[in-house]
Amino acid sequence: MGIGPSTKETSLHHFRDPLLEVVSEDTDLDLMGVMLVGSPDGNEDKMLVGTRAAVWAECMRADGVILSCDGWGNSHVDYTNTIEQIGTRGIPVTGITFNGTVAQFVVVNDYLDAIVDINKSATGEETDVVGENNMDRIDCLKAKALLKLKMRKKDQEGK
Repeated sequence: MGIGPSTKETSLHHFRDPLLEVVSEDTDLDLMGVMLVGSPDGNEDKMLVGTRAAVWAECMRADGVILSCDGWGNSHVDYTNTIEQIGTRGIPVTGITFNGTVAQFVVVNDYLDAIVDINKSATGEETDVVGENNMDRIDCLKAKALLKLKMRKKDQEGK
């Protein structure tokens, strides 16, 4: 489990990252940056990178975070932990990842309520078609809309 041909993001995908384009062109959002976090093998390290990423977002006083993951299965351990760590710090968080029908989260928490599944295959499975299950503009627009809703809800609760 992890990254298959259809979920692997190619270099061209990184050069034309749809999430970066969607967020950066929205005048309601202030794009603070892009954080890249690896997916370690050991569970202790998985917990460490998620916590560090969340602390970093908290120290930057981020109003919201969209977390993407081009892996699945074991990669979702640190992905879901990072989402939980961000959420427990009161930062609205949404995500984009491949779930399909066979790659459901191996661990769950209360902060996985706004995750966009980037599955594009008819069977809901990882395929051998390179890039078939990558995030596209529509997926990114959905994640951005979910984040804005969560941010608005937090603002309304704070008043």
